[in-house]
Amino acid sequence: MNKLLIPMAVASAMIISACDPQATSGSSGPAVKKEDAIASVNGQYISKKTLEDLEKDIAQRSQGQAPAFPKEKLVEELIQRELLVQDAVQKKLDKAPETLTQLEAAKKAILTQASLQNYLKTAPITDAEIKAEYDKQVGGSGTEYKASHILVKEEAEAKKLIAELDKGGKFAALANKHSLDAKESQNGGDLGWFNPSQMVAPFSEAVAKLEKGKYTKAPVKTQFGWHIILLEDSRKQTPPPLDAVKSQLTPMLQRQKIQTMVENLRKQAKVEIMLPKEEPKPVTPPSVTPAPADAAAPAAAEPAKDATPVEAAKPAEPEPAKGEAVKPAEPAKK
Repeated sequence: MNKLLIPMAVASAMIISACDPQATSGSSGPAVKKEDAIASVNGQYISKKTLEDLEKDIAQRSQGQAPAFPKEKLVEELIQRELLVQDAVQKKLDKAPETLTQLEAAKKAILTQASLQNYLKTAPITDAEIKAEYDKQVGGSGTEYKASHILVKEEAEAKKLIAELDKGGKFAALANKHSLDAKESQNGGDLGWFNPSQMVAPFSEAVAKLEKGKYTKAPVKTQFGWHIILLEDSRKQTPPPLDAVKSQLTPMLQRQKIQTMVENLRKQAKVEIMLPKEEPKPVTPPSVTPAPADAAAPAAAEPAKDATPVEAAKPAEPEPAKGEAVKPAEPAKK
């Protein structure tokens, strides 16, 4: 058997634990007694806790998707790691500038995590906070709407199109010809089903006042331009019970607390940015199209590619972003 073919899950966990000063029993870590060791490598003991931490880390990372590794295999992997550590120290690689830079970066990442975890322990999410967030989220999800719209730049143009509709003009045809919302302008202005919270306030308020099959008789102004809105249908939503979404609300509230904590630290700190200011780049206004239905549900945690170090170090739990809505139960299609 080629023992150097370390399983991916084990290798990943070992890389993480290698950044932890307590994860290795070498001279840089705390002394390990013989009775607390699982193996000895050239006189250096590998502690039982190192093995336990590795097992826990693999279990958390695999989330039941990978088979459990035999202890003997994990011990062998830890021995190989200790051999590599000793080899690096013997060759003075631990003193190399690039190694010291990486170790310092790893240390800062670990301390960042420690700070966040400590804060969550001292300020845990309460049941009252979860209930309040649940009421807030569910409160606006009683009805969802199916609508189409025509978006134009000027109010005068919107009024002209409303006049054409009053004369019997076809909404979809006018949307395809005149709407600036490119994604919908090729589909008759269809926005599909959406919750009011997914739209800007003036748009949602106008939709809620419409009768089925009617369009707005006056243009609706938003930051995107002027809208003519046609309500095609509406339906009631059945909100999920609190227990069904508690596990989604908790990490969301944790992140909100963490964000507030970091913002407070930022306000109290003396920060000086040395980089020269960049010229602002033109920003294209976003579409008013609602997010897909699935987007309302909290997604699994994975730091964004451009996430800040603090964001990337946040607890690896299901991660709905700040202000995300709890996804209501899907109503039966008519």
